[in-house]
Amino acid sequence: MPTDVMLAVLCAALLHAGWNALAKAGGGAGGDPLVDTTAILVAGAALSAVALPFLPLPAPASWPFVLASGLIHVAYFRLVAAAYRSGDMSLAYPLSRGTAPLLTALVSGSLLGEALSFWSATGVALTCGGVLAMLAAAQGRFEWRTVGFALANAVVIAIYTVVDGTGARRSGAALGYTVAVFLATVLFFLPTVWRRHGPAVRQALARRWHLNLGGGAAIVGSYAVALWAMTRAPIAPVAALREFSILFAMLIARFLLGERPHKARLVGGALILLGAGALRLG
Repeated sequence: MPTDVMLAVLCAALLHAGWNALAKAGGGAGGDPLVDTTAILVAGAALSAVALPFLPLPAPASWPFVLASGLIHVAYFRLVAAAYRSGDMSLAYPLSRGTAPLLTALVSGSLLGEALSFWSATGVALTCGGVLAMLAAAQGRFEWRTVGFALANAVVIAIYTVVDGTGARRSGAALGYTVAVFLATVLFFLPTVWRRHGPAVRQALARRWHLNLGGGAAIVGSYAVALWAMTRAPIAPVAALREFSILFAMLIARFLLGERPHKARLVGGALILLGAGALRLG
């Protein structure tokens, strides 16, 4: 992998962890992650709308996938907000992002009859160990709610990964497809939030417009950089390197958000990171 591609992918991983941190604590003390997530998405949609005319449109064969992905991402962002509302980022992020490759590997092995390679089997073992460590560290009603939201979101991530992988291949324009999916997501997502939280979202957009623009740029940019990297280097190493977002998320949670995770959670996060990387390599 060329050095510039490697550095770009690491930056994309940091961007992904960064916008999640804004969704968790964009409003500071007493902030609502659902409101913060919505404000970030609206800002990202504005940036996407500006970029779309300069990008090739995805082929009509991919439009059903754009719509399907937009609907699925409504569940994804809802679960992100629910997880961060109920618990720590250092618990929710590794569980949701790291368990999705595990689910994909298990489904392909059990339902599709695809035998697991050495790396895939190693990844399954490491990720399962990491999840068990996370569960052992979970204490109290709210942490178990966070675990539930995070694991549910892992299922959603696995689903939209399959949908977007197929849709992007049929689009003939991966960047245009990505931006179209993001715009569709916001069109579907915003009405589910606006009726109850519209005034709070407007206030967040007005008061923290710079943070929201940064978060929106981070969402769009992290996907765009990953797609660009996959045109310059093999997909498997790029995908494996992206899993460093788990490490970045735990560091951000510890040093910027002030979370003090249990040692078992740190061990679990490290195992999930290693397992996710092994699964990608498999």
